[in-house]
Amino acid sequence: MFVKYRQMIWAATLTPLVILSSSTLPVIATVNQTQVSATPVANQNANAMQLMQQGVNFYQAEQFAAAVEVLQQAVQMFRTEGDALHQAQALNYLSLVYQELGQWTSATQAIADSLQLLQTQDNAEYLPILAQALNTQGHLQLAQGQAEKALTTWQQATTTYQKIGDRTGSVGSKINQVQALKALGLYRRALTSLNSVKQLLQQEPDLLIKTTGLRSLGNVLRVIGDLPQSETVLRDSLAAAQTVRSPQNESAALLSLGNTSRAQQNLQNALSYYQQAASVTNSPHQKIQAQLNQLSLLLETQQLSDAQALLPEIQSLLANVPISRTSVNSRINLAQSLICLKQQEGQISVQSSPIVQQCANGEREKAQELSSLPSWSEIGQILATALQQARTLQDQRAEAQALGYLGGLYQQTQQWSDAQKLTEQALLVAQTINASDITYRWQWQLGRLQNATGRTQEAIASYTDAVSSLKSLRNDLVGINPELQFSFRDSVEPVYRELVSLLLQSPSTASQKNLVQARDTIEALQVAEIENFFRTACLDTQPVQIDQVDSSAAVIYPIILGDRLEVIVSLPKQPLRHYATALSANRVESIVEGLRQTLFTQTSRRYLPFAAEVYNWLIRPVAADLEKSGVKTIVFVLDGAMRNIPMAALYDGEQYLVEKYSIALTPGLQLLDPQPLARERLKALTAGLTEARESFAALPNVKLELEQIQSEVPSRVLLNQEFTTNTLQNAVQSSPVPVVHLATHGQFSSKAEETFILSWDSAIDVNQLNTILRTRDTNRRNAIELLVLSACETVAGDKRAALGLAGMAVRAGARSTLATLWSVSDVATASLMGQFYKEYANTSVTKADALRRAQQTLLKDPKYEHPYFWAPYVLVGNWL
Repeated sequence: MFVKYRQMIWAATLTPLVILSSSTLPVIATVNQTQVSATPVANQNANAMQLMQQGVNFYQAEQFAAAVEVLQQAVQMFRTEGDALHQAQALNYLSLVYQELGQWTSATQAIADSLQLLQTQDNAEYLPILAQALNTQGHLQLAQGQAEKALTTWQQATTTYQKIGDRTGSVGSKINQVQALKALGLYRRALTSLNSVKQLLQQEPDLLIKTTGLRSLGNVLRVIGDLPQSETVLRDSLAAAQTVRSPQNESAALLSLGNTSRAQQNLQNALSYYQQAASVTNSPHQKIQAQLNQLSLLLETQQLSDAQALLPEIQSLLANVPISRTSVNSRINLAQSLICLKQQEGQISVQSSPIVQQCANGEREKAQELSSLPSWSEIGQILATALQQARTLQDQRAEAQALGYLGGLYQQTQQWSDAQKLTEQALLVAQTINASDITYRWQWQLGRLQNATGRTQEAIASYTDAVSSLKSLRNDLVGINPELQFSFRDSVEPVYRELVSLLLQSPSTASQKNLVQARDTIEALQVAEIENFFRTACLDTQPVQIDQVDSSAAVIYPIILGDRLEVIVSLPKQPLRHYATALSANRVESIVEGLRQTLFTQTSRRYLPFAAEVYNWLIRPVAADLEKSGVKTIVFVLDGAMRNIPMAALYDGEQYLVEKYSIALTPGLQLLDPQPLARERLKALTAGLTEARESFAALPNVKLELEQIQSEVPSRVLLNQEFTTNTLQNAVQSSPVPVVHLATHGQFSSKAEETFILSWDSAIDVNQLNTILRTRDTNRRNAIELLVLSACETVAGDKRAALGLAGMAVRAGARSTLATLWSVSDVATASLMGQFYKEYANTSVTKADALRRAQQTLLKDPKYEHPYFWAPYVLVGNWL
């Protein structure tokens, strides 16, 4: 029994949460406020072993309060009987239950007591329980953000499992180690470990172990962003499950395949997998999970009639599912999907809310396909039932969820008082169990309620609390909780933007204090975006004032809000100021995209009206003050789609911005190393490809580019076959030069796995490049001052592609990164790069000024005067 249970623990723990589509609409519901205690069916006269078994059964049924009560009894009985072995085992299970309930102090104490009992014994009989306890401790440590400790603990667990010949436990703890390695940013080690585990599992003779292990591995691969490998491994898991004719494992593999296909945007495949997952299993929990995923996907793809046809079966299943956390969450998910369907009827204008962010906006004519749907009060009653069940289970986490979602529905009916009471109750429960990942949602919702009723200052306070909660769970947000990763733009980003909007919404509230907080909030969003891009909390930040960095620089923060474009400006030794342009976010994106597209037409000047309009938004209101302040460099902290356009090409009607100012980009001042390094004679490590590789065309002038650099600065050159992943890593480690210049194909994407540069032997993704560049001793004297990525480009059609450029810049280990927003003629690139290094070799010239002078050189050349040739070069990071 317990071997099977242990296997279930590590497999289930690594399965990403499922994301369901949702929306908000009015509801009337009756909530029974009476709390009903769960009564364990344990016989008080039963022996301790039976009690422990019963506790495990409650745990597996997600009846956690009942499990705690029974396991506590078992622990006491084992202690009385002097049975240290089984006392330790019961404490291990008790810690797992406490973890599910978010009772971290109790979970920590229980596992510490378990390990203390086990580690004082020198007896082989204790080893299997010791391995289990170490595995449990690792999960607890990772959940609390202690990734390094978790890694060490899981390594000890692996060793212990190997001593007793337990293949299942050994493989499971190795898979767990991958999560810790990834949370620590050790991607190459994580990849090596994953490949090792995959080989072990492929050779595993026990097909049940193989299917469960491969499924867990496939889910981990999805979480860390390797979607093709996730799909391959999950297909192998499915094949093993079909071979042993295990419907439960087959359904689980199909469900995971559906989630991976959905992450890949292969929505039709995902739908097929969900349908198969529901059809092959007899488990009501698995069936309803698959059908709820299917329902949300049907809504997302506007297959409304099919969605409605699926409802009766889901409702029938749900009525017969035993009470558990799954049944509570299933009711919440069903209610969200029903609201989406009701939205298609077009009866009510929907206000965005934390509880529903991904419901598709259906066309009015499609709403005619719908017939009778549950009423608002019936939908509300589904949530009220979920709340009652959560209280019956004494499951505070589930209770906080149900209360909050129900409060959100009352918000939609403008029943403000009831909505606020329910939201405050949800918030109190979530805070009681230190559940930051749901606490921030109800702080956000409370802020929306307060703002809707005209209490602006209270709303700002609640939003500020929500942002603080998001900061406190950075590791969970991007490393452990896949739900938040997948829905970042819907359930995280709006918290920051709505707070900024409140802080800046009128001159009376835009005090200096509000402006500082708005600036800090948008910088915090930039950090959160990049960490979400990497799916790990990888950045160290500290507040930095612009005067500390450069007293002749100004910082401009454009902020795209739903109804306007706000701009915050920091001028040297002056208070912050801001100005706004009344434009919808869609209109801003349209003009920005128009500028980018027209810049590609090298023979046309159609870009000028777009370049002038963006100039009017960002620069014109402060143009006179920039001149008066003696500003030489403008640093942009760009937002959203604006990251994809070159600020150098903004046009005032007579001149481009780069003709007046040096320009730099940064994801935020708090990510800068503000102190300039002592400038010594410039040396460089250069690498490039001239020959075609894979599907990428030849770059014949790369050789000329590297030769021109070598003529200006002493350089070590790796060309073509010499430019491999290993030779680059070895050269970086052995050559303590301040500049690394890579002239090769590459791309920046909004996805880390699609952001890469091309070497002779392989594509090097952003995480691998980070590992390569950080192999050198990272003391300040040996730091890489400048990383140049020549010939790389942002992905066309990806509005957030330049996020990859920002991510590359802050993770590469270099203080500054010079790159291109699109791939330019390699002849023009060779000319510009040669001029840049000629200027930068002068130790009195900053990187930003060297780039400006090089761009102006091209601009004055009739062959290259069009911005297409000189504008896409951007400097990200420290510009000094």
